[in-house]
Amino acid sequence: MPKDNSIKSVLIIGSGPIVIGQACEFDYAGSQSARSIREEGIEVILINSNPATIMTDPSMADHVYLKPLTTKSIIEILKAHPQIDAVLPTMGGQTALNLCLEADEKGIWNDFGVKLIGVDVNAINITEDREQFKQLLKKINVPSAPAEICTSYLRGKEIAQEFGFPLVIRPSFTLGGTGAAIVYKKEDFDELLTRGLEASPIHEVLIDKALMGWKEYELELLRDKNDNVVIICSIENMDPMGIHTGDSITVAPAMTLSDTTFQKMRDYAILMMRSIGNFAGGCNVQFAVSPDEKEDIVAIEINPRVSRSSALASKATGYPIAKIASKLALGYNLDELQNQITKSTSALFEPTLDYVIVKIPRWNFDKFEGADRTLGLQMKSVGEVMGIGRSFQEALHKATQSLEIKRNGLGADGKGYKNYEQIIEKLTFASWDRVFVIYDAIAMGIPLSRIHEITKIDMWFLKQYEELYTLEKEISNYKVETLPRELLLEAKQKGFADRQIAHMVGCLESQIHDLRMVKNINRVFKLVDTCAAEFKAKTPYYYSTFEAEIEKADGTRYVDNESIVTDKKKIIVLGSGPNRIGQGIEFDYSCVHGVLAAKECGYETIMINCNPETVSTDFDTADKLYFEPVFWEHIYDIIQHEKPEGVIVQLGGQTALKLAEKLSKYGVKILGTSFDALDLAEDRGRFSDLLTELKIPFPQFGIAETADEASALADTLDFPLLIRPSYVLGGQGMKIVINKQELEEHVINLLKTIPGNKLLLDHYLDGAIEAEADAICDADGNVYIIGIMEHIEPCGVHSGDSNATLPPFNLGEFVMQQIKDHTHKIAVALKTVGLINIQFAIKDDIVYIIEANPRASRTVPFIAKAYGEPYVNYATKVMLGENKVTDFTFNPQLKGYAIKQPVFSFSKFHNVNKALGPEMKSTGESILFIDDLKDDQFYELYSRRKMYLSK
Repeated sequence: MPKDNSIKSVLIIGSGPIVIGQACEFDYAGSQSARSIREEGIEVILINSNPATIMTDPSMADHVYLKPLTTKSIIEILKAHPQIDAVLPTMGGQTALNLCLEADEKGIWNDFGVKLIGVDVNAINITEDREQFKQLLKKINVPSAPAEICTSYLRGKEIAQEFGFPLVIRPSFTLGGTGAAIVYKKEDFDELLTRGLEASPIHEVLIDKALMGWKEYELELLRDKNDNVVIICSIENMDPMGIHTGDSITVAPAMTLSDTTFQKMRDYAILMMRSIGNFAGGCNVQFAVSPDEKEDIVAIEINPRVSRSSALASKATGYPIAKIASKLALGYNLDELQNQITKSTSALFEPTLDYVIVKIPRWNFDKFEGADRTLGLQMKSVGEVMGIGRSFQEALHKATQSLEIKRNGLGADGKGYKNYEQIIEKLTFASWDRVFVIYDAIAMGIPLSRIHEITKIDMWFLKQYEELYTLEKEISNYKVETLPRELLLEAKQKGFADRQIAHMVGCLESQIHDLRMVKNINRVFKLVDTCAAEFKAKTPYYYSTFEAEIEKADGTRYVDNESIVTDKKKIIVLGSGPNRIGQGIEFDYSCVHGVLAAKECGYETIMINCNPETVSTDFDTADKLYFEPVFWEHIYDIIQHEKPEGVIVQLGGQTALKLAEKLSKYGVKILGTSFDALDLAEDRGRFSDLLTELKIPFPQFGIAETADEASALADTLDFPLLIRPSYVLGGQGMKIVINKQELEEHVINLLKTIPGNKLLLDHYLDGAIEAEADAICDADGNVYIIGIMEHIEPCGVHSGDSNATLPPFNLGEFVMQQIKDHTHKIAVALKTVGLINIQFAIKDDIVYIIEANPRASRTVPFIAKAYGEPYVNYATKVMLGENKVTDFTFNPQLKGYAIKQPVFSFSKFHNVNKALGPEMKSTGESILFIDDLKDDQFYELYSRRKMYLSK
């Protein structure tokens, strides 16, 4: 059955600001969906309140509404566009599904004659309402864990008495495991039950028997109107049941499942999808499997929408789930659609992988003082990375190298734990760094059987770890001069980085790189092709690996490299790696726009990134995608292979900037602002000297590298003091101290976590107003300020955590002129080519400089959306030398004010300090448009501006 021709206009609901449990995977899904629907000549209207997304770009839809996700906004849109025929709520996570349900209950869809596509209300209700879901499983004979629904405190106590401990409490209609908990002992039950009932919008929880230690699996499915179902990917959690799947290390395809159990699991998943309602679209199903020979299967849950896992499955297989799910929602059948990678086979086939992918979550516990760092049923990670390799070991290593937590992979970097008690505790109470601790435990000689007994991680995974450690031990017996070729090749095939091997043999990383070149052990690039090379793939999406040489009949030897280098002029854009607080989706927005602008200038564009949730790692964003760690060795090998004109580093946040020095040292051209200028802005001392020269005021300061130096400085500077490390993002380690004891304590802690750092101590301007400016500057010194924003909170709250207005709401002409003058002077003095962000503190009508960042900032997408101007596109063309700032006709459009509102995920962490200060804590943001300052929402924000200020 071809598409439903009655659908001429579709409303897509986005997922709103990023919170823990709902991140940029929904920007990826929404962007793909909008493109997929518009390809069919259908109008797309989109609502989302998140300004940092690609999906809310004017080019993505016919009409984009940056409005709060409420039924009031939905009614406004439906009144403005009576032509809307259908709504697609499956691309915006739980937020979109819940909003869709609320609109349905209020009769809004009926009133406006809008039909639901991609899912039906019945399916949402069955899957979200724990009791209905339990009854359904019973009816279709799919096993589930013994469980009871509870809507009151008293009933909960009765169920606990009946089941015994441990128990699991799961609230209905929540996201990312909010309010869920494992209860091990009776004493904790009352508090956790109350918390669960409060977390559920309908005050209902499911209490089920805990399947602790069972293995956990997920399947991603698609179904069309004809009831054809394909299973896109099987995903195995390395961590057993008891840890939220968003916080688990996951592997695709499933590694330790017998074929009969896998077939049974497939049958159950298809049966479940077919029984939850008559709709065409995507689904994610989770199962638990007993860790014994019986391999009993129990269904855990089903989500009738795209999810974090479907973004992962799309990137893992190259099968774009959101894109195909959108076509199915329009009425197409799977066999009528093309496979997007091969372009020669139909979408009605299941991908086959001839490689392994490993996903590792990325946490930010350092931002949540007092947070419980153990992992459980409630998700706590803020992002994730994915590694692709020819073996589990290689993929695991590449994923650990992608995390950006100052580790080079598993072991072999001198940073492992050496204390037996500490290792056992971290294994017993699942810790965020358990992926490394398992290796440390093996290195210490703790038997695999003991590690398995504590963690319940399958023996197959533990044996893989053990092999890696055995290889490390063997290599450590050699020096760089005596290391045999076959051992070096094996280490590279198992994912060990050059710098890890250097650590094992006691030499420099560059010596191992040189040895590889001499011994002809080179990285080769392979296609992600969805079909294990059975058909020719047309899409240039690559990962790297190492292969043994193949010998031809004539005796010549070669390795097979599938990445063909063209003779076009090309540029590389470095991505921003995993999401974290301080560096999120807004940098992905900049990277994508940088790629698109370079394409417009006739360059072949190459993207390097390892974040599976993003639009930048979509296989058709750049001309070539290398899904690789943003890690020196990988980048350098790609540069050697592709030989680009240069590399763009200023769009990928701190991740890309940190590599600028090495690129510069190795003679790789940095496009846009030079490394020296980037370094000058980051080095607090050099930057302050520049400001002195330019006669621009800044708070009194001094630089310290030890606690003694800091203490001596405090005698000359007045308390309160603001302490800031160099080369950090998101205000990491920044703190306001009010006496010498606090100063010493913080400096010692800082130098322990960031050794060798230069700390800037400056006098904190108490009660000052904070503002910031973003600008584009070209090589001739032309500067255009794209936006000046005033923070509603006082100086001392990190700019990422402040509500900020565009344009400023109460800065006089005299202050505004100083901001403009300082911005021009600094941008030119730093020889900025591209974007720059400068932050100011204003006290007694004097504008002081806090810092300058000659790169894309968190606020650039916000300003671009508020003014309706493609600033990153312009800035990239300036970086490439294609245009001057004066070539563009700037025409910003904004009626009233736009307010950037930070969003926090404190609800995931109980007993955590919610006070705001110089270190950033927000996970996302939304945009709010108001006509004037009399608006109630502005009044409320302004009246609460000092409420959370902390030191």
